[in-house]
Amino acid sequence: MKLLKKSLIILLILILIAGSLLFIIGFSYYSKVLKEKPLIARVEEYTSKEHYMTYEQLPENYLNAVIAVEDHRYYNHGPIDFIAITRAMYTNIRDNQFDEGGSTITQQVAKNVIFNQDKTIIRKIGEIFGAYDLEKHYSKNEILALYVNSSYFGDGYYGIYEASTGYYKKEPKDLKLDEASMLAGVPNAPSVYAPTVNPDLAKKRQKHVLNKMVEYGYITEEEVRQLGQS
Repeated sequence: MKLLKKSLIILLILILIAGSLLFIIGFSYYSKVLKEKPLIARVEEYTSKEHYMTYEQLPENYLNAVIAVEDHRYYNHGPIDFIAITRAMYTNIRDNQFDEGGSTITQQVAKNVIFNQDKTIIRKIGEIFGAYDLEKHYSKNEILALYVNSSYFGDGYYGIYEASTGYYKKEPKDLKLDEASMLAGVPNAPSVYAPTVNPDLAKKRQKHVLNKMVEYGYITEEEVRQLGQS
């Protein structure tokens, strides 16, 4: 029994050491990236674009759809959502898959704006530091706008303006609920959910988005039924 207890303590110490080293390496990587170009300069590359959509220029239904499907506690947690991370870990272990990551919208902005798309644990740790820096300098509304302007929507469309005008030939402010909910679901996997790639899967993803909007009180089931009849 004493040997087992001693072994568990040693294992815990090793895990803590390994975790600390990873965070040090992740912070070093993040610092190196910012030396190449500071955070504010990276953000301004997006906000200075001709068709950058501010929070105020985006329709409420679209913003609600994004929050509902990507990070429904967005306004109630900090840069990191520890509840979502715990839930994702549980789901991944239960299903023996690693499909859920628990990333917040702010972390996804850090990935889009600061880093490349390489899926490495060091980059994921770097995202944490990036998320904290983002929320230090920008409001939640500004970060949400950055997310939809920096996301890829498939078919060569980057940002909500290109996606809206490309898929629906209209500006984002004119998106209807069915169109807004469709676009909200695409960035999760553009190669799968882009409307022009696989219409059936895109529709299933849209239904998932609408169900989440109902679940979190943004729309009613009656509004969803009316979409099906139109």
